[in-house]
Amino acid sequence: MEDMMPLMTRATERTSHVVRAVGPEWFGAPTPCEKFDVKGLINHLEWVAELFESLGRGGPRVEQGPYAGDFPERAGRMLAVWSRSEAWEGTSPAMGMPMTTLAHMYLVDMVVHGWDLAKATGLRYEPEPEAVSRALDFSGRMVEMGRRRGAFGPPVAVPDDAPEFDRLLGVIGRDPAWTP
Repeated sequence: MEDMMPLMTRATERTSHVVRAVGPEWFGAPTPCEKFDVKGLINHLEWVAELFESLGRGGPRVEQGPYAGDFPERAGRMLAVWSRSEAWEGTSPAMGMPMTTLAHMYLVDMVVHGWDLAKATGLRYEPEPEAVSRALDFSGRMVEMGRRRGAFGPPVAVPDDAPEFDRLLGVIGRDPAWTP
């Protein structure tokens, strides 16, 4: 918890900054996350925040609701729940995974989806190097499960000496050179 909470918080802040800057004129634009346009991706982030808030309380998996435009507020509530030491204990009854694994899943979502939105809208986004390293390590270990569950796409080839963030994107199925 001691090292992950600050990473989760800063990644959430960076992604929230991008979300706040996205105007409704961008809502129909495509994103590197092929499942979603810009509005759909922000709605997905709202659900991610709500889901991880529930899981951090030991609660159930929640369904995604309609777009509400309140991702930063939901993310703040999620971070408040995970700032409690008991949120990190044991295994999630709803997901059947260790709570630390769920925290890493959340970090990957924040780091990558912040980039997705920035690429789609032309906004600036710079992920924190330590968060990228942690997300790359975790994703590399969980890639097969992530693909089976539909969270990651097929790998995208990037050079071995590419920056860590490009390698993270490639591992989870994003093209670092994506353009709208």
